[in-house]
Amino acid sequence: MAPPTVLISVDYITAFKHVEYDTEEYWALKSKVHLRSAERLRDLCCANRGTFIKVGQHLGALDYLLPEEYTSTLKVLHSQAPQSSMEEIQQVIREDLGKELSELFVSFEVKPQGAASLAQVHKAVLHDGRTVAIKVQHPKVQKQSSRDIVIMEVMLKAVHWLFPNFAFMWLVEEAKKNLPLELDFLNEGHNAEKVANMLAHFSFLKVPLIHWDLSTKRILTMEFVEGGHINDRDYMKKHGINVNQISENLGKMYSEMIFVHGFVHCDPHPGNVLVRKCPRSGKTQIALLDHGLYQVLQPAFRLDYCRLWQALIKGDMSGVERYSLRLGAGDLYALFACVVTSRSWTAVNAGISSVPVTRSEDVEIRNNASQYLPQISELLNRVPRQMLLLLKTNDLLRGIETTLQTRASSSSFINMSRCCVRAMARHRRSKARSWRRRIQITLAECVDLWTLTMYEVFLRLSGSPLGHWLTALLPFLH
Repeated sequence: MAPPTVLISVDYITAFKHVEYDTEEYWALKSKVHLRSAERLRDLCCANRGTFIKVGQHLGALDYLLPEEYTSTLKVLHSQAPQSSMEEIQQVIREDLGKELSELFVSFEVKPQGAASLAQVHKAVLHDGRTVAIKVQHPKVQKQSSRDIVIMEVMLKAVHWLFPNFAFMWLVEEAKKNLPLELDFLNEGHNAEKVANMLAHFSFLKVPLIHWDLSTKRILTMEFVEGGHINDRDYMKKHGINVNQISENLGKMYSEMIFVHGFVHCDPHPGNVLVRKCPRSGKTQIALLDHGLYQVLQPAFRLDYCRLWQALIKGDMSGVERYSLRLGAGDLYALFACVVTSRSWTAVNAGISSVPVTRSEDVEIRNNASQYLPQISELLNRVPRQMLLLLKTNDLLRGIETTLQTRASSSSFINMSRCCVRAMARHRRSKARSWRRRIQITLAECVDLWTLTMYEVFLRLSGSPLGHWLTALLPFLH
């Protein structure tokens, strides 16, 4: 492991003492400090690889929380992490598939399409002419991940000893549970097939097909899918892809996974979510990659989470408190609501669907995140373990929305509400003892969904040229 790095040097601390607060010179110096710290953090992640790169990937997606110098510097880790050599890749393929590259593929690109914390992906062509993506695990990552967890455990225990209010041992518990699953690429293949079948009704979703005959625990061979990262606005503009449609479809997909099915892809950083125009239909698609990390939500937890979001959208504060308590937040329910939504307490009180995200609110959230770190630590130790990966997923999705400039859009709240209505209706029908009661529940569900659709139509009309024309005409009709 690389030696610990002091992120802010004594020189910079001394320099701050001679700079007046909130001046142009102050902010320029602060930007330099952030950039230097971010570069050292990136280098530390690259030097130690494995689990440390995964942490860097997560930090690189927190656009709404961290200074831009950090997010722009760490985003390189999404697909350009340190690579294994071609000799190492060939050795893994030889050991697991028992054949040389030339026996398996007509061509195999030496330069990887992308390299991440646990593996790297190469493009290849099979003997039957099909183009595939070969995900090959870094050869040393199995042993290294075990070592990383031990180091992380020792470091966190030391931090907790020095600062008793900072209890982050849940990080080690989650790593111990999830890393073995992520390192099993056969498990990843099964997850990919499960989510593809589960969300087959979404024509915009593309999940690569798995080639099981060329897959092992360390190698996953799948259909090759081209596209741009979901946070690449320039790529979308160049290919005529509607940013708002992409954001809306991403929200639909994740609302369905979380609220309806309780089977959630928990690693949606930009390197794992691509956008493209379908070569056959020409329609816009979202390609979901890297299915190693999923969270299965227990039914009772999922339903309480549904009810919490319904309360948050409506601004029902008694509901927010009730369901936050049921999800383990205790007297920190207000902080919990802010963490779940990534919104200020003022916005939560007003109803997050009715208050747009502002620059000043983002600044307030960033400032409060450091101010309330001990309370956040306590909160994360209280909530059920399945909530932790959901919060990470929320962070990554908010990061994408921030980059696309689509945070807190009305369509995302409408889609979430639809999924919550469907989930609650399905639960009530399963508990109903008579066909009459089941029909009543279904009719109530249809009314609620119809109301949401009419509201969506109203919003679209009011924002269209026709809506503006009708608004201008109304005074003359009286």
